[in-house]
Amino acid sequence: MTDEHDERRPLGLVLLTGLYLFFFVVTVSTYGSPFPFLGRIYLGTVAKALIFVDSLVCLYLFLGLMKRQNMTWYLLICYNLFEVINTIVNLTFITPAELERVIGERIDQEALMVNNIASALAILLLTQYIYRHKHYFTNSRKYLF
Repeated sequence: MTDEHDERRPLGLVLLTGLYLFFFVVTVSTYGSPFPFLGRIYLGTVAKALIFVDSLVCLYLFLGLMKRQNMTWYLLICYNLFEVINTIVNLTFITPAELERVIGERIDQEALMVNNIASALAILLLTQYIYRHKHYFTNSRKYLF
């Protein structure tokens, strides 16, 4: 039995929620790894702190999607656009030699460029989808909990 006021969750929102849960899991799994951020590669404690903050943001986005929070719509767009900008800045300022030194093995520069540009385009398409479906976010409460 369902409540007459309970809205059916659209498939697009279910898939979007699953995607951000996946982003959260992937981010948490990189804890302790080098972290490229705004044109620099961070190591050690700073990298762990950045990954921790990124994980918290992804967790908040996941929970906001679960609760269909209106504020999450704005945060999703901002987060995605920031990720695209971060990718472009990293591609511009982090040299392949620096990346090879940190990772410790040879990198195919062309594949690195293609993969990062493809992921940035995918995030832009995802952002366009989110932008067009603001009506999915019906919870206007200010806080998640």
